[in-house]
Amino acid sequence: MATTSTSTTSLAAPPVVDQGLLPQTKAKPTSRGAGFDANVHLLWNAIVEGDPQIAGKFFFPLASYIQVKAISDPVHDYDTRLIFAFDTDLLAYHQELLKLGGSPKLIGLSIPSSQAQWILPGVEYNKGSYWRVYGSRLYFSVGGVTHSFPIYSLISWRGQWYVVHVGPPT
Repeated sequence: MATTSTSTTSLAAPPVVDQGLLPQTKAKPTSRGAGFDANVHLLWNAIVEGDPQIAGKFFFPLASYIQVKAISDPVHDYDTRLIFAFDTDLLAYHQELLKLGGSPKLIGLSIPSSQAQWILPGVEYNKGSYWRVYGSRLYFSVGGVTHSFPIYSLISWRGQWYVVHVGPPT
């Protein structure tokens, strides 16, 4: 008598690795692709909703900041300066949207990629390198009129752009 054996194989998803814990690469970031677009939408939704935490995934990771910065307490600097400024600026952008009224619609984030520079250790109080670009703008429309908010500085980690300094509305 023949018997059959059944076995179950678990197809669990691979563990998610915090990219900030991995070493930096020289891969130049791109402003194209589903991941980038999803992050831009997170940033936009954070502004529209007045909730900076929504955009947390698009903000430079703390673990990466610790690897990059040559300062005595990068965690304190990250929490009290960078996150504070990011939250404050996104909330200011939210207030600007409210003043415009209507239904704001995201157009996109324009990054002047040709101006991106590879920043070496010793610059900007760093012990590690990264790509940095200044002068990006988040474009949106309200009632058919185009507006934008500055995104002052993005820096890279492992080939991905992250917001690091937003800046007050202009």
